[in-house]
Amino acid sequence: MVEQTGKLTMNLKQPKAEKNKHMSTQFEKRWKALEKAHEELVQRKNIQQGIGNGIYDRYEYPILTAQHTPLFWRYDLNPLTNPHLMERFGINAVFNSGAIRFGGKYIIVGRVEGWDRKSFFAVAESDNGVDNFRFWDYPINMPENKEPDGNIYDMRLVQHEDGWIYGIFCTERKDPAAAEGDQSSAIAQCGIARTKDLKQWERLPDLKTPSPQQRNVVLHPEFVNGKYAFYTRPQDGFINTGKGGGVGFGVCDTIENAVIDKEIVIDPKKYHTVYEAKNGLGPAPIKTNKGWLHLAHGVRNTAAGLRYVLYMFMTDLHDLTMITHKPAGYFMAPEGEERIGDVSNVVFSNGWIADEDGKVFIYYASSDTRQHVATTTIEKLLDYVMNTPEDGYSSASSVQVLNGIIESNLSSGTVLNGHSISHVNS
Repeated sequence: MVEQTGKLTMNLKQPKAEKNKHMSTQFEKRWKALEKAHEELVQRKNIQQGIGNGIYDRYEYPILTAQHTPLFWRYDLNPLTNPHLMERFGINAVFNSGAIRFGGKYIIVGRVEGWDRKSFFAVAESDNGVDNFRFWDYPINMPENKEPDGNIYDMRLVQHEDGWIYGIFCTERKDPAAAEGDQSSAIAQCGIARTKDLKQWERLPDLKTPSPQQRNVVLHPEFVNGKYAFYTRPQDGFINTGKGGGVGFGVCDTIENAVIDKEIVIDPKKYHTVYEAKNGLGPAPIKTNKGWLHLAHGVRNTAAGLRYVLYMFMTDLHDLTMITHKPAGYFMAPEGEERIGDVSNVVFSNGWIADEDGKVFIYYASSDTRQHVATTTIEKLLDYVMNTPEDGYSSASSVQVLNGIIESNLSSGTVLNGHSISHVNS
């Protein structure tokens, strides 16, 4: 019997006598070991790490990995057709997940990638948002448009004021203009689907914009002057952003056939920053009484390859194109084991949840391999965004900011362990 949230009671759909006849002792032993290991992994309690940085709290364990996927996805559980209990459908990674509060649960729509490199979407749920995530029985059966998707990934989940839950994701197709023998060039566009229950999805036409390619597109959760508003990432090529780099913004009259006639870049990439190569929005922004909080990713090139980090900014409540606050540098970067994976030195987020009590769950992936969570509050995020110094774009300005903080601390006579900081520094 298969339950709704990925637990399995083993009966192999055979009469007991028949099962005992064909199921070898080795098969039974391996099944019990697999089931025990899987349940221990799923039920493992997550633990906050250390004292943190005061902005957010990381957790000890990833919330979802390839090994969290149900055993009845990966294994043919019939001893007649799979006597050695081998994996028949291999899962490589779970990462870059959208997130939403739905039906009293914390819901993750993860990007699940198979051994075949194809990605698909699957729903996992948790009661507390930090551990015990279980996948629903079936992955999302995403409808296709007339031009089939080669690969789909990185869904942003948005509860829009029109009453629909939208899934905004990247759809990738082979570039028909690629040179002969080139099997990696692709065209990326913004796929749009909507649902009321996260089970049945209606696929809408892909978003059309003036840009040749689009990735990391996000739907704003409210109408803007009666129109649907999108944050885009205009780019000239599949990998290189070209002249179109930055977080863009545009509006359209309808979402049933969404067409943006004009994009403006509201947060451009900039030399010698954590977002000098490219940048794009993560999840849909969170509305506060001070402004809209945005979580974005920034990319720069290094001798070891591209490095992805997260950064934040805030836009005006009424003018979404006006950035009012933007702390310097990154908000989160990969640490420890997070730096290792299929695409190393990467953190990426396209999902967060703000509870009514002000607690915020930030769902971030590391190195295109696993899904994590960090927790904070609206109050802390506002404090961070509004009171952290902005980037002066030079070494001299950074030292000036640092000296200002040092001077303020030393002159204030702040007490540390019973001694003035100035005494410690003397």
